[in-house]
Amino acid sequence: MEIIVKMIFGSHLYGTSTPESDKDFKGIFLPTREQILLGKIPKSINESTKNNNSTKNTSEDIDLEMYSLHYFIHLACEGETVALDMLHAPKEMIIETCPIWDEIVLNRQRFYTKNLKAFIGYARRQASKYGIKGSRLNDAQRVLEFLRHPVIREAHNKLFSFWDDLPTGEHIFKYPPNENGERMYEVCGRKIGEKVTLQYAYETVKRFVDNYGERARKAAANEGIDWKAISHAFRAAYQVKQILTENTITFPLKEAQTLLLIKQGKLDYQSVVNPELNNLISEVEKLSEKSNLPEKVDRNFWNNFIMNTLEQYHFPNAKKYRMLDNYIEGCLV
Repeated sequence: MEIIVKMIFGSHLYGTSTPESDKDFKGIFLPTREQILLGKIPKSINESTKNNNSTKNTSEDIDLEMYSLHYFIHLACEGETVALDMLHAPKEMIIETCPIWDEIVLNRQRFYTKNLKAFIGYARRQASKYGIKGSRLNDAQRVLEFLRHPVIREAHNKLFSFWDDLPTGEHIFKYPPNENGERMYEVCGRKIGEKVTLQYAYETVKRFVDNYGERARKAAANEGIDWKAISHAFRAAYQVKQILTENTITFPLKEAQTLLLIKQGKLDYQSVVNPELNNLISEVEKLSEKSNLPEKVDRNFWNNFIMNTLEQYHFPNAKKYRMLDNYIEGCLV
């Protein structure tokens, strides 16, 4: 396997490792001539020293994931966090490299856009997972109150029978008929078909309210929170902010100590972590709106980069033949 780059990744890259942290490695490989010609280029190759997937990684475990050049460029064009993290790994994190990687890094700003949705979307999902917004819960409870009426909840009554009377709001929507001719009612992200019984709709919304309330209760007591995921949400938001303000990402992160405190669950979620994360995401979204970065990546540039790289390493005569064809064609005109 022709390695383009291999690097230390994860918490050791971010500056948030602990004695218990496992060793993560990422890399990129150049597909072979056979893989290219047979159309069998793998997206990635994974190697791990851990044999039991049901147990957590330990400091002794090693995870290695290698992306094909094609797939890595795709991930970077999509603004995926793993690719952008790799693009900014400092030299001391690089184990093995070659000129191809140097050229990719030299052009890494071509992957920057004002729509780094993978970063912001991930952070936003984590921020809403454990917090409890009054407007969201209030909307769901309004629907419950409506569906709780004895007449409405009679077994034979369907949702469409009361369609015009169904509550709407910030988190409640009625959708026009889809391709199957059925309307959908959405309550806080839960979509309910118009043909279900009112009892079924009631139970669906009630489950949401009960689960939402339970998560919020646990979060208030700093329980049941995936602190590692929350720290990753903060990290993603910090990284987007630095791209939008400084046109780069610096590792280890300047906020590494704060991230480590969050990762270890040493800060109160409701009073400190959740408000700070929501404020940070709002700040990043406003910066994104004002940014002068392009709306999307120039895919043609990177498609040509891939083709030129493959020609140089696997098909060195292709360019010569192309030039000869162009010359002959010019003589015949």
